[in-house]
Amino acid sequence: MLFTRLRTEEKLLREAAEKQNIPCELMNVSDVWYGEKPFCGTDDVVLARCVSHNQNEAVAQILESQGITVVNSSSVMAVCGNKLSTSIALAKAGIEQPRFRTAFTPEAALEALEDLGYPAVCKPVSGSWGRLLAKINDREAAEAVFEHKSMLGVMHNTFYIQEFIEKGDCDVRAFVVDGEPICAITRQSGHWITNTARGGSASNLPLDKEINSVLRSVHRVIGGEFLAVDLFRKDGKWLVNEVNDGGEFRNSIGPTATDIPGAVVRAAWNRRH
Repeated sequence: MLFTRLRTEEKLLREAAEKQNIPCELMNVSDVWYGEKPFCGTDDVVLARCVSHNQNEAVAQILESQGITVVNSSSVMAVCGNKLSTSIALAKAGIEQPRFRTAFTPEAALEALEDLGYPAVCKPVSGSWGRLLAKINDREAAEAVFEHKSMLGVMHNTFYIQEFIEKGDCDVRAFVVDGEPICAITRQSGHWITNTARGGSASNLPLDKEINSVLRSVHRVIGGEFLAVDLFRKDGKWLVNEVNDGGEFRNSIGPTATDIPGAVVRAAWNRRH
């Protein structure tokens, strides 16, 4: 298992492997250099759990070029790590999601936002934990946000804008392991950003036929052994907001009484050649 910081999730994954008598070696990617020769065997499965998505994807690409299986694969990481790529993949498959617009200059972004309508949410194309999100209620706010983003460098010069969904005080995070939904939580917060990393509280949401169908559709499109899918409910339908390939899960184990790390470890182990 590759990591950059040994978070609660990585410790739980290691413990789950030990309980199932699955050999598990931890490796800090900061302590290793990478070249043509692999640092592990082709019979190994690498569970990539770096905090940095860019590092995760880069190491996955290197290892895959050497015939080593990585969970999740770099192709899954590439889609999940870019919100625009995720939206395009979902749209091509006809999966319901919030309406979105993309532009590459502040001026075009303003036009796109006027077309989409207020309020809307501007997000960095790559990012997690609800960071650098901006809810934009009017044109003056949009002008300020887009000007600031245009000064932050090339990573912020793709303007990704999503319609704001009135979801009440909660949204949903669901977990899909090896293609099957295993559990879901509602995330409640007095703030419009409900991430548990930002203080949102979690409660169990029993899976039903409808949400299972949506989650399986997401997996058919994106693939992967472990996905964390964020959803909204609007007009009686589920909308897929984001899909994460390396999501945190420690705050979801208790409310759902689900052994998420155990399921992830089994899915990875089953990928052995």
